[in-house]
Amino acid sequence: MSYLIPSEFASKMVDAGESKIYMSTRDTLIRAFMAGAILALAAVFAVTITVQTGSPLVGAILFPVGFVMLYLMGFDLLTGVFVLTPLALLDKRPGVTVQGVLRNWGLVFTGNFAGALTVAFMMAFVFTYGFSTSPGAVGEKIAHIGEARTLGYAEYGLAGWLTIFVRGMLCNWMVSMGVVGAMISTSVSGKVIAMWMPIMLFFFMGFEHSVVNMFLFPSAIIMGGGFSVMDYMIWNEIPTALGNLVGGLAFTGLTLYATHVKTAPKRALS
Repeated sequence: MSYLIPSEFASKMVDAGESKIYMSTRDTLIRAFMAGAILALAAVFAVTITVQTGSPLVGAILFPVGFVMLYLMGFDLLTGVFVLTPLALLDKRPGVTVQGVLRNWGLVFTGNFAGALTVAFMMAFVFTYGFSTSPGAVGEKIAHIGEARTLGYAEYGLAGWLTIFVRGMLCNWMVSMGVVGAMISTSVSGKVIAMWMPIMLFFFMGFEHSVVNMFLFPSAIIMGGGFSVMDYMIWNEIPTALGNLVGGLAFTGLTLYATHVKTAPKRALS
């Protein structure tokens, strides 16, 4: 595959962040909606595979197909803009402001949530034959995931909340590596390989992804999960999103920017 050296793709990261801030409201919402919807389909695909094969590893190996599709189509996830847009601010790109960054995050969150929620309703309808029967094995699995990853954390109080936060950090460390990995190659096959590896890792390890959860938890509630919307927000979505922001920016965005864009002066040899 055609390979770009780190100093080249790191500059592309800053350019991408700037372009997303200047994107129109209409285009931002459309791209975010489609990203949320496609990732939701990939999540239910992976859960279905896990249930049918009994192997979480197989589900994790195949889950990245959704991330690959949405990225190649130019759609945007909240986890990606968390990493890219602050770099344009840090680089002092003309016209880029804190308000512009926050506006982009808000629009992408709204679009992602709308797309994921749409698929949640559609899949719940499919699993229950129009809400006329029980959801079946896959639906029950999703409901169980929702309970375990809200009420299960709540049992541990602050320690549980912090566990979600750290899992969110680890998740977007890997997901943002996938976003950046797609920039290191100019070929489709190279982009796919670079994206596939870290996305597979995060999914198998059970790290918390805010957009995946926008599908899993509303879907679980619709299909009878024993937890509330407030449980979902407090004991998953909020700490997950905050962890995604900190992890992706600290471990990927800022590190690559600091050492490949704003490099330190070379040391003198005596």
